[in-house]
Amino acid sequence: MKRIIQTALVALVCLVTFQVSAVADNDKPVSMTQLPTTAQQLIKKHFSKKKVALAKLETGLFEKSYDVVFNNGEKVEFDRRGNWTEIDCKMSAVPAALVPAKIAQYVKSTYPGTKILKIEKDDNRYEIKLSNRLEITFNSSFQVVDIDD
Repeated sequence: MKRIIQTALVALVCLVTFQVSAVADNDKPVSMTQLPTTAQQLIKKHFSKKKVALAKLETGLFEKSYDVVFNNGEKVEFDRRGNWTEIDCKMSAVPAALVPAKIAQYVKSTYPGTKILKIEKDDNRYEIKLSNRLEITFNSSFQVVDIDD
């Protein structure tokens, strides 16, 4: 009897885990007009010359986000409110207006001639990738906390 209960519990845990993971990976294409207004405005202002290849809504168990991929492979990710969380410009520079001034000044003075190709932000840090392949992490006060090559 104990063995049957254990087997049933294992089966139940597997079933719940499978259903949660299926819900957590729910991506669907959306039109540009379905993006939050903040995201639409950022794309119009800073990426107006780029053609959108795909916009999608990613819904997880507890969060929602948006990805916009351009036909040249560049990508911008947004949170549920439409605030950017990652900008990946591959080979061209991230638009200067989107880089915090203290980070831009640090890069300009410490690594002259390099471009910021990618920037990510979350609640308490920024991470950038430079054209010289360095990855630099800043805390919320824009102090360097890590440099990887």
